[in-house]
Amino acid sequence: MADTTTDPAAPKNVLGGPLEDCSHDPKTGFFRDGCCRTDDHDEGRHVICTRVTEEFLAFSRSVGNDLSTPRREFGFQGLRPGDCWCICALRWREALEAGVAPPVRLMATHEAALRYVTLEDLTLRAIDVD
Repeated sequence: MADTTTDPAAPKNVLGGPLEDCSHDPKTGFFRDGCCRTDDHDEGRHVICTRVTEEFLAFSRSVGNDLSTPRREFGFQGLRPGDCWCICALRWREALEAGVAPPVRLMATHEAALRYVTLEDLTLRAIDVD
């Protein structure tokens, strides 16, 4: 990954700073590089770094995206409550509307998330701010 301290093209987080990694265990991100980076190929916009909860995992399963069942053929071990994971911006908004949005790591959430959700909603659920 590029040196974000000197590269103006480096991805930014929702606060305008360098985009931090979300998780390497499990390895997350559209590119499976641990970061919630995105590009035009990422139709789901996997840009919000969350710490998943049991409630969110159950909600996601109920709307057709089972994130807790291992899928060995894809090298996916399945998520457990407490794991950090880059989720789709619209799925997080859906979960917010359903009252089960998981907590967010702002420093690891890509600025593209702001096209779909407000900074206020993200901040109210932030786990990495003072």
